[in-house]
Order: sequence, then structure tokens, then C-alpha cells
Amino acid sequence: MAKTAKTAEKEVKQEKETAKTKATKKNIHEIKVKIEGQEWQEAIDKAFNAKQKTAKVDGFRKGKVPRDIYEKNFGKESLWLDAAEKLIQEAYIKALDESKLIPVVQPSVDLSGLNEDFVEYLFKIITKPEVNVKKYKGLKIKPEKVEVTDEEINHEIGHLLERYSELVVKEGKVENGDVAVIDFEGFKDGVAFDGGKGENYSLEIGSNSFIPGFEDQLIGMKAGEEKDLNLTFPEDYGVKELASAKVVFKVKVNEVKQKQTRQLDEEFFEDLGMDGVDSEEKLREEIKNSIKAQREMEVENKYVDTLLEEISKNVEVDIPEEMVEEEIAHLMERFEQQMKMQGISLDLYYQFTRSTEADLRSQMEKEAYANVLYRLMLEEITKLEDIKITLEEAEEEAEKLAKEYKMEKEEFLKQFGGIDMIQYDLEIRKTIEKLKELNK
Repeated sequence: MAKTAKTAEKEVKQEKETAKTKATKKNIHEIKVKIEGQEWQEAIDKAFNAKQKTAKVDGFRKGKVPRDIYEKNFGKESLWLDAAEKLIQEAYIKALDESKLIPVVQPSVDLSGLNEDFVEYLFKIITKPEVNVKKYKGLKIKPEKVEVTDEEINHEIGHLLERYSELVVKEGKVENGDVAVIDFEGFKDGVAFDGGKGENYSLEIGSNSFIPGFEDQLIGMKAGEEKDLNLTFPEDYGVKELASAKVVFKVKVNEVKQKQTRQLDEEFFEDLGMDGVDSEEKLREEIKNSIKAQREMEVENKYVDTLLEEISKNVEVDIPEEMVEEEIAHLMERFEQQMKMQGISLDLYYQFTRSTEADLRSQMEKEAYANVLYRLMLEEITKLEDIKITLEEAEEEAEKLAKEYKMEKEEFLKQFGGIDMIQYDLEIRKTIEKLKELNK
């Protein structure tokens, strides 16, 4: 059954269930590993030595409890379980060595046998599913053309002139768009409330940064004028005590300022500080190039996504649910890091959005499924096109990236995942470039 990243959520779930059923037969392997004899006995001995150090038994000092007394009080089974836990990694390595399997996700493991003579593990190892890419050439998909209009350039110049505008004191009344420098204090039932006072506060009229009605009632006032503003806080105001409350703000206008629009003159270009930009002509060219570069990047990303989506319609693959779940975990971790950079914890995010971890995971399910699908698809095309990256090419890329990130090469590779990951990343990028050539 062909899989696409744009199917409805219901279809995605149905396809995943189908993939899970088929994969059980094809690429989910159950491997048993048995550890016995001297190796098992030594593991039990080590488990006892570790437990003996902290075991508390009446009549014996800590670290001096005899083996038979320990087993009588805590049971031999406790030592077997500790020993079995310590040997899991060793048993897993044996499972991989003996089976020659290459897992694509972390395996699950169960104890299938445990007694005084041996421990037996049952590993469920999931390998890469078979991928059949039926068509990936000649799809005639092209990127959109990037154009920048004079209107867009004028709009951006307007933003720059606004950003670098100056405030000058004006005579006369406060108007919309002016900046009123005010003293204010708010009162509820005649009593000043917390957070309702400010001095020489610069308030842009029309910015809607104060509660509704506040800025409107300043229009028409002059410098030196005082006024009482009768207002009502919104129902959904963040401070419970003030929500829907009727209040009075005593306000004094100290100064009225208006924005003075800048001109495209020598002084403006000096303030702008753009290298080589000292005229309107050069500014327009700089803005045009900047908009074009940004749009080209957006168009390129959209083009690649469209290309991969179209190719995926001609792909047959049975994707194990475990691969999707692992990708969801990666996306969740990345999202949490992004939130932390903004100073927001996941718990706080859930409160703000009135959602749960389950909701977030559900939102990421479709993206995770598409990521896994595209990865498997690109790996297969890499193989079909015999695309390879040499170790020397990977080393050169690692050195270049390390310099860009201002890191030592070894430290960069450690964080990136090693030279193999550099090779893999370059191969996938080269494959995408190949696909673009094959589908012009």
C-alpha cells in the first residue's frame, strides 16, 4: 500500500496498523540469548558483593552479612534479578553478533528464563523494513519563480523609515499616532491598586498597549493638562481582582511628541549602518537581494517538500509503529529545547495552551510518520543511484562545519554523532540534489 505524508489522520493510523501487522512477519525478530555456567555464577557473586555493602540485617554490621543469611532474608531471586539486569547490555551485544541484525530502534527485552543455573533473555529487534520506490524520475516538478516587486521594496523602505523615525516635541493636542509622556495612577473604589502607577511613561496613542478606552481619552489633551479617566477593565484581565472592575485613572500629560518621518538622505544612510549603502539606489538593491534570498530559501524548502511528497505516493513500505514512536520522542525533545530557549517549560506550555502531553504527541504524529517515510525512501534512492560519500569528503565537511560553529573538530563530531553521521547527512543531501536533476 502506498504511503504519503498528506493522508488524513485516520488513514495514517490505519496504514500504521497495517504496517505493524506485516512488519511482525518481515522485520521484527525475536532473538533468545542464554547466559549460564561460570559467567552466570560470577554475575550472581558480583550482585551479592554489591548488595552486601548496604544490606541491613540484625546482628551483623553493614558489609558483613554472610551469603546464606542474606539469601534467607532477601531471597536468592533478588540476586538473580540484579545479576540479570547487569548482563542485559552484554546479552544484547551477543544477540546482535549472533544474528548479524542491524536494529533501527531501541529493542525491547523480556526475561524468558531465570533460575540458579541460567538467565535467558528474549530480545525483540526491529530491522529496516523493505522499501519499494516505484517511481522517482521524470515527475516534472519545478520550483516556483522568485520575483521581487517595486511595491515590496517600497513597503520595506517604509518600515525602515518608520523604525528610524525620531520623536520631536510638538505644540498642541494629543492626536492618534502621537506619543504622550504621562504620569498616571489607577484607583478602584478610591484606593490605589498595585501596578497602576507610572511616571513620565511614553505611551504611543493607537498602540492599544493599555486597557480599552485609556488611549482614546487622551486624544485632545495638551501638555500640562490633567484628567480623570473612567474605565472598566476587561472581563478576561489577567489580575482577578481587576477583571471587570470599574476604575479611575488620574492622568497628567507632561509632554506631547510626534514621529518625524525620516528622509532618504545622507544622515539616514549613516544611521542605517549598511556597508556600501549610501544612496536610495543601493538601498533598493540591498533590500531586493535580501527579500530574494529569503524567498529563494522558502521556495527551495517548499519545492523539496513537494518533490518528496510526490515521490512518496509511489512508495510501498511497511513502517513499524516503533519507528514512528521513536521519531515522535525526538520531535518532543526538540520542541522542549525550543521552549526552554524562550524561557518556557513544557508544563507552562501545557497551561498556556490548555493542552496535554498526549495532545502534543498526537499533533506530532503526522510529521513523525512523514519524517520516517521520507528517510526510508531517501535511503533506498541513495542505494538505487549508488550515491556514496568518501571518508575524506566527510572529514572535510566536518572540519568546515567545526570552523563555522567555532568548535574543535573532535567536539563537533561528538555532538553531531560521529563521522558516520556526517557521511550519512552528505549522502542524503546529495540524493536530494540528484532527485532535483531527475525531475526537472
